[in-house]
Amino acid sequence: MGTQEEQDVARQPFDVADAVPVLLDARGVVLSWTRDAQRLLRYAPAEVVGTGVSGLLAAEDAARLPELAERCREDDGWAGLLTARRKGGQELRVMVRVTPAAGPGGGAARWLALVSDLAGAPGWDMSRPVLEQMVTGSPVGIAIVDAGLRCVWSNAALEQFGGGSARQRLGRRMAEIQPGLDTEGIEDRMRQVLSTGEPVFGYELVGHVRAAPHRETAHMLSFARLDDEQGRPMGVYYTVVDVTERHRARQRLALLDRAGERIGRTLDVVRTAQELADVAVPDCADFVAVDLLESVLRGAELTPGPLSASDRVPLRRAGHQSVNPGVPEAVVGVGEVARYLSGSPPIRCLSTGSSWLEERLDPLATEWDADMAGRRAATFLELGLHSVMIVPIRARGVTLGVTTFFRRRRQEPFDADDLGLAEDLVSRAAVCLDNARRYTREREAALVLQRSLLPRRLPVQNAVEVAACYRPADELTGLGGDWYDLIPLSGARVALVVGEVPGHGIGAAAAMGRLRTAVRTLAALDLPPEEVLAHLDDLVARTAREEGVAAEATEGAGLEVAGSGCVYVVYDPVDGQCTMAAAGHPAPAVVLPDGTVTFVDLPQGSPLGAGGPPFEAVELALAEGSTLALHTDGLLAREDGDWAVDADRERLRRALERPPSPGRPPPGRPPSPALDLHCRAVVDALVPARPQDDVALLLAHTRLLGADQVADWDLPADPAVVADARKEAARQLAEWDLEELAFTTELVVSELVTNAIRYAAAPIRLRLIRDGSLICEVSDGGATAPHLRHPRVTDEGGRGLLLVSRLSRRWGTRFVPEGKVIWAEQSLEAPPD
Repeated sequence: MGTQEEQDVARQPFDVADAVPVLLDARGVVLSWTRDAQRLLRYAPAEVVGTGVSGLLAAEDAARLPELAERCREDDGWAGLLTARRKGGQELRVMVRVTPAAGPGGGAARWLALVSDLAGAPGWDMSRPVLEQMVTGSPVGIAIVDAGLRCVWSNAALEQFGGGSARQRLGRRMAEIQPGLDTEGIEDRMRQVLSTGEPVFGYELVGHVRAAPHRETAHMLSFARLDDEQGRPMGVYYTVVDVTERHRARQRLALLDRAGERIGRTLDVVRTAQELADVAVPDCADFVAVDLLESVLRGAELTPGPLSASDRVPLRRAGHQSVNPGVPEAVVGVGEVARYLSGSPPIRCLSTGSSWLEERLDPLATEWDADMAGRRAATFLELGLHSVMIVPIRARGVTLGVTTFFRRRRQEPFDADDLGLAEDLVSRAAVCLDNARRYTREREAALVLQRSLLPRRLPVQNAVEVAACYRPADELTGLGGDWYDLIPLSGARVALVVGEVPGHGIGAAAAMGRLRTAVRTLAALDLPPEEVLAHLDDLVARTAREEGVAAEATEGAGLEVAGSGCVYVVYDPVDGQCTMAAAGHPAPAVVLPDGTVTFVDLPQGSPLGAGGPPFEAVELALAEGSTLALHTDGLLAREDGDWAVDADRERLRRALERPPSPGRPPPGRPPSPALDLHCRAVVDALVPARPQDDVALLLAHTRLLGADQVADWDLPADPAVVADARKEAARQLAEWDLEELAFTTELVVSELVTNAIRYAAAPIRLRLIRDGSLICEVSDGGATAPHLRHPRVTDEGGRGLLLVSRLSRRWGTRFVPEGKVIWAEQSLEAPPD
């Protein structure tokens, strides 16, 4: 027997009309040579006849001739492929069929070789047995439908998809064979092929076949038309290939791509958890719950590794999503505590750090919530949940929580591939959640720093009503170098301060805190505004030199402090006088009681630490009800970076114009909502949501103390006037219904007036101010400050100021152009029994 290939070839039909006949004797000698043979191999008859056929074959095939001759004798013929040699040596692949031919008169046997050129031939014609063997044994599902789209033949491989055997399929339409598929789409493609003759390749169909009714599958179909001998369409044959794994892999990649795009778009922990749940539904699960440790939501530092097993784990629901509106499967709401029983699967996942898969849940089991009875008890059957995966959320070696995936609508249970997808999805989200946690921690620390550096609540006083607004350029940390402050001074006066430090972020905030502390320290000395800035300038310059800013430092605190700006304003509610000075800072605007906006002509001193001429102060009188607007240059900064003073002031003027000023709130109350809203409205009108520079705005609505709140007396430099001063003070306290303070006030007045008469020069003046406290002031023409002494028992003097300090809440000295003022302040609240 020959090879399988030769046996197959021998069974093929052979087109004699296209074959070249060559007659050979029993020894393989050429006996006859036709013109067709000459045309095929290019030998003349004289060159071939009488020679052995081996000379017409390639060397390899010529060596096989004895074997082939033996086969011809055994099998009574032979068919196969050989390589012939044309004249000139060119090789030609030919198909040869050898059959016996009787010699003349029954002589010696001869052989007829029919030779066909394979060049350009479409291939061998296949016999029906060969074709049946190919299609019935093919691993690809194949079927044929007639022009009415009814099945007339199918192979065994198609049975793997369900729908019955080949015999059961006969005469049935696709809708009867596979009712779970989109049969209308399939038959539309068949009709298209029947009408056009154009084949359809790669039609992908996703659905549920009868062989796997609970599992979504994907199949690739191709269609081609069958025509009869006259070319008329007689049906369609189609092939089916299961591409479910490829389809699922493509879905997984698409889901992970969407997760990369949609998860972690913000640095908010709760929003990131909700994004994880949103992405996983419905492509991965029907209901997803994300539970995070409470410490993660706070941004706290976590212990590396899985959590230790405990009875109660502090988890909180951070996000969930469902294929059903309203998430009816959720027993715990977003933001609520999710307490799981000890030993339950979520707790085991937290403690082991490993995922957990349960293909089929116990329908009658309740969920793993220890507080279920406090809300609503529900079994998995009632919730409609039948399969679950739990994946711990871990990133950078720490455990953040767990994500639970449930199946409800889809009946196929989760498998190992689903668990791998869930783990990939959670691992990607875990990094985003950990980033959000770290950002929450850092931002909280930054905000704590910022709140500690800026005044949480401006002091209560009656000189001005204030409202402030601060907007940092660094929106992520909320830190910046701008600041504002209100500092109560002696004599019911206040200092209003707005300043800025170059740069943004934590370095600028730290530098701002140092500068603000220095300003408050200098303000406590009751210095004039220009002197406060002069001392501040020296401090900044000295700090810059000490930290080597000029040549070495690139990121130091000194670098941020140098070049800072500040405006310092002192307002006196007794007479409405306002004194201010600026160091490299915009001048304040003034909104008069009638709504007119003006700008103070304030000399611009050099930035702090830059050196330059002395700072100059400006003094002006403000009518009651005026509003001072102190701001940093970020309020008027424009996106193009240009700076036009007139145009920017006009923008500020329009923003500050508003209805009549708010009424005066009672003492101790916060600013009126109108002023606070106006302050924010000005910032919103001039500054974008994400400014390029930090912005601070302080609005101060001025007040004047009433005439019934201030009493003063000019005193001659005569010791005898001390008794009269005590009497006048006691009388005034009686008018103010403050008789309980008469005794201590008389002692204070006596000591301060005596001290001025004894050690200072005229003019001497006594003033009492009833504000939030009772203030006693004695001014004189002296330029020396008194010093508090602690006399011994045997000393006869030096007890005056010591007595004043003990009787007063606070006391001090401030210098004025005419001399100095010694003041003492007493609380209006009754002393405790």
